[in-house]
Amino acid sequence: MPGGAYDLVLRGARLGEETVDVGVAGGRIARISPRLEGRAGREIEAGGRLLSPPFVESHVHLDTALTAGQPRWNESGTLFEGIRIWSERKGSVTREDVIERATRLLRWQAAQGVLHVRTHADVTDPELTGLKALLEVRERVRDWVEVQVVAFPQEGMISYPRGAELVEEALRLGADVVGGIPHYEHTREMGVESVREAFRLAGKHDRPVDIHCDETDDPHSRFLEVMAAEAVRTGMGERVTASHTTAFGSYDNAYAFKLMGLLGRAGMNFVANPLVNITLQGRYDAYPKRRGITRVKELWRGGLNVSLGYDDVMDPWYPLGTGGMLQPAHMAVHACHMTSPEEVVACYEMVTTNAARTLGLEGYGLAEGSRADFVLVDAPDRWDAVRRLAPVVLVVKGGEVIAETRPSETRLLGEPVDFWRRGKGVGP
Repeated sequence: MPGGAYDLVLRGARLGEETVDVGVAGGRIARISPRLEGRAGREIEAGGRLLSPPFVESHVHLDTALTAGQPRWNESGTLFEGIRIWSERKGSVTREDVIERATRLLRWQAAQGVLHVRTHADVTDPELTGLKALLEVRERVRDWVEVQVVAFPQEGMISYPRGAELVEEALRLGADVVGGIPHYEHTREMGVESVREAFRLAGKHDRPVDIHCDETDDPHSRFLEVMAAEAVRTGMGERVTASHTTAFGSYDNAYAFKLMGLLGRAGMNFVANPLVNITLQGRYDAYPKRRGITRVKELWRGGLNVSLGYDDVMDPWYPLGTGGMLQPAHMAVHACHMTSPEEVVACYEMVTTNAARTLGLEGYGLAEGSRADFVLVDAPDRWDAVRRLAPVVLVVKGGEVIAETRPSETRLLGEPVDFWRRGKGVGP
């Protein structure tokens, strides 16, 4: 729309190595150019800040969020005590309770530039209270954040009474994705059966699969190979996600290298949750303690799609958190030994473009003609954004500004302190 009228113009934003203006009209990116001419309903000065596609949350539990300490704290800090505590808390869950907590966390995330969220909803509940509440939340918030709901059998699909039936009922009600948790089933055989049942239901209802897989330090937990084999058999590949896979970090290298070949054939997605994985896992170790996280760097180097999720925010498994996606990216840099410039940027991509691929998002990204969904990060580039856990100062959804944040200012002896990476020889 050269010389025309724009609804919104963002001036002087950093995109790659360039500084650009972005013109928005009719809810779409109409023009990206070094300098835009023309009228605008609103103009915003970016000041050289990073222009980014929105952050994508590829793994979170909205139904359990903000319940830390209810009815008690997880004193051991283990996955299994967390599951027991949630089983106790589940009895007091109401529709209103889930809607209030889930909406509050989504507001936190949207304010930090997270515009796409995949949440797991516990369906090991005969009333499916949490699942129904999250389906209602999904519709309520659709104007400012897009939510996918996974039918997740927290206490097992085969071990829990009517577990598979409840997963299928959740799909009939409108759940977007089939979940599972094979390592929590009573036996290895039941775990294998649960994976196959998840793929059967996915094929029957034309849904993607996202399974909590091998979230344990046990090197004998090997359901990832079962998932990969099913992905190859069904040809579902890109619609299959293996979440956690922390046991992969405990496998011996001979088996791990063999498995990598199968994973390459399967073409699956992987989600690591470094904040929570590194907190829950390794609890039974003395020293040396395992890092409790999957082989993120090796999967990424192998050309597989890896994204990062927050997983838990202030619940029985993780008592901290804000939902901002730069936090898991920052933790991945440390926990996964990804400190080269290329690797730090890759961690940023794991909470943006890679995560969008995991969710199967269409039209995601910064291009003329695309939906005008983008964020402005208070940093000159992705590396610096991760380094400083930089705040998101502007969030635009469908061409509308939905959130604005004023960065803090620090003064030392009366002079402003600038924490940005500036000047030659500073940073990559």
